[in-house]
Amino acid sequence: MISQRLGRELLFFDGGMGTLLQSKGLKPGELPETWNLTHREEIIDIHRQYVEAGSDIVLTNTFGANALKFHDTEYDLEEIVTSAVGNVREAARTGVDDGRRVYTALDIGPTGKLLKPMGDLGFEEAYEAFKEVARYGEAAGADLVHIETMSDTYEVKAAVLAVKENTDLPVFATMIFDERGKLLTGADVLSVVALLEGLRVDALGINCGMGPEQMMSILDEIMRYTSIPVVVKPNAGLPKQREGEVYYDVDPEHFAEAMCRIVKKGACVIGGCCGTTPAHIKAMTERCAGLAPAAPTSKKETVVSSYGQGVVLGDRPVIIGERINPTGKRKFKQALKEHDLDYILREGITQQEKGAHILDVNVGLPDIDEVSMMREVVCELQSVTSLPLQIDTVDIEAMEAAMRIYNGKPMVNSVNGKKESMDAVFPLIQKYGGVVIGLTIDENGIPDSADGRVKVAGNIIEEAAKYGIDRKDIVIDVLAMTISSEPEGAKITLEALRKVRECYGVRTVLGVSNISFGLPFRPAVNANFYTMAMQSGLSAGIINPSSEDMMRSYYSFCALMNFDHNCEQYIAQYGSQTSAPAPVQMSEMTLKSAIEKGLKEESYQAALRLVKEKAPLEIINEYLIPALDVVGKGFEKGTVFLPQLLMSADAAKLAFAVLKEELARSGESAQKKEKVILATVKGDIHDIGKNIVKVLLENYSFDVIDLGKDVPPEEIVLRAVSEDVRLVGLSALMTTTVVSMERTIKLLRRDKPDCKVMVGGAVLNEEYAEMIGADFYGKDAMQSVYYAQKILQTEE
Repeated sequence: MISQRLGRELLFFDGGMGTLLQSKGLKPGELPETWNLTHREEIIDIHRQYVEAGSDIVLTNTFGANALKFHDTEYDLEEIVTSAVGNVREAARTGVDDGRRVYTALDIGPTGKLLKPMGDLGFEEAYEAFKEVARYGEAAGADLVHIETMSDTYEVKAAVLAVKENTDLPVFATMIFDERGKLLTGADVLSVVALLEGLRVDALGINCGMGPEQMMSILDEIMRYTSIPVVVKPNAGLPKQREGEVYYDVDPEHFAEAMCRIVKKGACVIGGCCGTTPAHIKAMTERCAGLAPAAPTSKKETVVSSYGQGVVLGDRPVIIGERINPTGKRKFKQALKEHDLDYILREGITQQEKGAHILDVNVGLPDIDEVSMMREVVCELQSVTSLPLQIDTVDIEAMEAAMRIYNGKPMVNSVNGKKESMDAVFPLIQKYGGVVIGLTIDENGIPDSADGRVKVAGNIIEEAAKYGIDRKDIVIDVLAMTISSEPEGAKITLEALRKVRECYGVRTVLGVSNISFGLPFRPAVNANFYTMAMQSGLSAGIINPSSEDMMRSYYSFCALMNFDHNCEQYIAQYGSQTSAPAPVQMSEMTLKSAIEKGLKEESYQAALRLVKEKAPLEIINEYLIPALDVVGKGFEKGTVFLPQLLMSADAAKLAFAVLKEELARSGESAQKKEKVILATVKGDIHDIGKNIVKVLLENYSFDVIDLGKDVPPEEIVLRAVSEDVRLVGLSALMTTTVVSMERTIKLLRRDKPDCKVMVGGAVLNEEYAEMIGADFYGKDAMQSVYYAQKILQTEE
């Protein structure tokens, strides 16, 4: 088994299949996976070349083999996957004469679609597509599964679960980061590592998108957080052209030298991606053959994550917002009963703005379907906020439903020391990953001493270890008992906090406001107890971030303990304050604010109010466009993530629908919409980037003609000519399809010379875009919008 060698010795992957397929005559638009059947000897020869170059692990030619891509082709998917596995095994049999074991890795790439709520592909639909391929691969004899080139944490979660739940194969997963260390959908390195380790993959890492030198800084960050073996598979630098042929600018010698440094940084499994030939792999294996990788070291950080960011529960306390919880909240209960999701989303956004780091989510009421509501609220909240969520429920079915569809590594509230509770909750943590809160309660109730609670905490930690759950993924709640009925309650809780930290080294959490139940002027008691608890080692307080008393306690404590560098946050909060702040008055949200926050119903209602006072065109120019600009600039800076960007676009659409109706009624007309054609080029089904650009262009009042994916050059040119379009946007993910992009551009230059062409995709860069004749390379969706504005809205 490869698992026995993983992390103990250096293992070598193969290189770029697409690069060699093109050299053997793969036609533009031709599906590479079909060659497993139609050109079997050529595929075996490519695999054999990599085996002879020293590869220990060889990928099957199945990067795009899934039901979403092959649903309407003449080829049988099971036959393709079975043949692909057989081709690698045949190459290993005929290409190795030194007794070396070569492992067959089933290659699983992205579906090419964006998952809901950002796109139109359901999580379980993606899961089923990956499940089918994984089952075929295992049945055919694959030794492991390598999930690669993933740009979305949600999609990679669906793929990992599909493989782990339906096969017994080891799982490697590598992501495609940009130069900022971000995925397309916004995830940073910490959140990716937290998710994949929580799902218990066997190895994780990075591939594609950049050359080895550009991957160094991202690898450093991966090594900082991960405790498992790391895979690194760079491109051979950047794509360029010479005499009409595509080549990559890092030669085998320089590639090998860089990979040697990558091993010394900690990578255990190395190989190549786009542009890496057998010569690159041979140079790499020869140069690195004498190196022994550093064994993975266990990292101790307690991390929860969303799709966009990770939060470390460390020495500096973090705030868990408590307001998405019906307990004692009449309006919230009513919102749940009336299915008023906008009210719930506003609570989440408000807590984020007030300083929460994690949001507690509890939707349990006797007269609602908690499973369905929990699933829906988690999805909707993750559309408008990038904060990690704490899934708070005693309903095990609701807990699993939420954990399954949660995009990230959640906090889970909770398990206790009763055997029944641990038997139900720990398997879910083991399966989906998460940081679980352990309540110090057992069959005998809540111990009335600090030592008793510490003992229950130890039992929880010991039982969790049997499920492979590390103590870094357990946060202990020693329980704050109300002092109105338990006079010694605060003292016992504070002592238990200190002892749990000292005995087990785990992080701690408390529902702070419980301490004052039944007392007058509760904020004073809560705030003072909160400070005392933090001083006693509280890692996370479940509090109301809108409580000024609690936040003063928090900011003051962080400043006093030097967690707040130069008191910057404290000064930002209180630097201009000369007296107590006035009570916050709730008011109707403005249209601009509603769009920026992605609140659809609020945007619709705000637009209805505004059209009674202002002209529709005035509203568009003063509210809609400025709001979208704010969100777009935030997206460019990395402070706004893709789900929030798309939710803002949806909110703007609803508002615009109101204004459009008013324009029609008044006889006014909006400015003439400029047309833009968008298409994913022939042979490529990956239309995530194109679809994002489409949404944004439409919100900036462009008329988008979306030709879809796998579009022949002739069709694109024909529409550009017939519609007299002045801007065409082309997208491609795979190196094998860039030739279709180049051909499309050449035909446009011939038949529609006044038409500008912008291009985008993971395999492209500005220099390469210029070489294939494009006018503009958009590294993200907003850059494409700005270019369209520059070209079409300034030229008359």
